[in-house]
Amino acid sequence: MTTAAGTEKIYQAPPPPHIPVDPAVLPSSLKLTETQQAIYEGVLAHFAKDGYTLPGVENGALTEEEKFWLSCECILRFIRAVKWASAQAAIKRLEDTLKWRREYGLYDLITASYVEPEAVTGKMVIWGYDIDNRPAIYLRPSRQNTEESIRQVHYVVWALERLTELMGPGVETLALMVDFADRARNPSLGQSKRVLDILQTHYPERLGRALVVNVPFLVNAFFKLITPFIDPLTRPKLRFNPNCLGEGLFTKDQLLSEWGGSAHFEYEHEKYWDPLVRMCAERRELMWTKWRDLGAKVGVREWDVKCAMELEGKEDGTSAPAGEDPHVPEAHIQPNPTATA
Repeated sequence: MTTAAGTEKIYQAPPPPHIPVDPAVLPSSLKLTETQQAIYEGVLAHFAKDGYTLPGVENGALTEEEKFWLSCECILRFIRAVKWASAQAAIKRLEDTLKWRREYGLYDLITASYVEPEAVTGKMVIWGYDIDNRPAIYLRPSRQNTEESIRQVHYVVWALERLTELMGPGVETLALMVDFADRARNPSLGQSKRVLDILQTHYPERLGRALVVNVPFLVNAFFKLITPFIDPLTRPKLRFNPNCLGEGLFTKDQLLSEWGGSAHFEYEHEKYWDPLVRMCAERRELMWTKWRDLGAKVGVREWDVKCAMELEGKEDGTSAPAGEDPHVPEAHIQPNPTATA
């Protein structure tokens, strides 16, 4: 479908771009000092030891999903979150999050079919990648379609999990894009604090940048209210009314047109949702396969898993080459009503 000006409309999220990698050249986040290495090894040994069980819970043995989650990079993110204070401090944070993931329903309740009612208007859209290959998620509060509830927060968590699946090798963070154009229904202070607490406590070191545009007076006052609850290390990543192209934050084809890009994305739920769910599920399954090939244990590097995926994708053409328009032709997409990523 084309617009009146002849510009082709886009209805689906693009796959991750190819990232040229040399698996032997580690990203800077994996290059540790002797002191840092000792802390990391202390945390790794704690979770990798024979017979480890999560304290204070029934069936405390780690599941395969939990071992997969406890990657080298995951452990390091939590160590950085405690400012390299000690292995024990990071262990406490990690165990708290492991328990939270079970209790909150990450492995059973929070599925695509469960959160789908929150998605039908396109109030939150995963689309494109910034200049640093971070997957971008767009929030459009004016499209809010449900009353405030815990399922709204579950939808945010579901999206965060999908974003991690769309990160290429060496990418650990996301780009958050918030547009307050039109008359937006703003979340309550309490709901905002709940989301912030989850992000900062259970998804540390995941925000690469947060860009906010069209901020009306009342929303600006709202941000001033919630700023004290935002981690001091996160605040500098929050920017208002940036020039995304002029400042080199995005390439034109990877930025939605309402943000100044050339991507004329239109949200039609039946065209967007199933392809996104399926793309993430396929990437997750491939990650699991590569993780099992690498030993299926705590501490496997995401770098190794995703480099293996990248090299395989380059050979079979399943990922979009950097700099090319990665949009999937509509004719290639078939409905998949059973997808439950």
